Amino acid sequence: MSFLSRLSQWLPFGDVPEMDAKSVFQHLEDNNIQIVDVRTTLEWDKSHIKGSINLPITHYSADSVRQKLLNKDHLTIVICLSAHRSIPAVRKLKQSGFKEVYQLKGGMLSWWKAKLPTLSTLKK
Repeated sequence: MSFLSRLSQWLPFGDVPEMDAKSVFQHLEDNNIQIVDVRTTLEWDKSHIKGSINLPITHYSADSVRQKLLNKDHLTIVICLSAHRSIPAVRKLKQSGFKEVYQLKGGMLSWWKAKLPTLSTLKK
């Protein structure tokens, strides 16, 4: 694979499969869904979806995916703030053999706009 091909996988634009916030919310009760939040740890700590796994895109690697015990057969939703950082993560997960991977359409901004529940791990 050429350098440009490898680089293009990390570009935060292009088409990837998407799922809207309300559809993701409806799937949260499923046992076969995993939500991968690629925002920074501080962003995740401030507000995240219950059950989501924080894997900052800046730390993404095959090893980090294995360490998070992600299941390639589960429905996987990738989340960032505005649906830009999640694009390369969706591509990389699909290349790694994940079967059903989507990004949250509009990112966490769309989740908050829909007034869907979040958690915070910051101490008040």
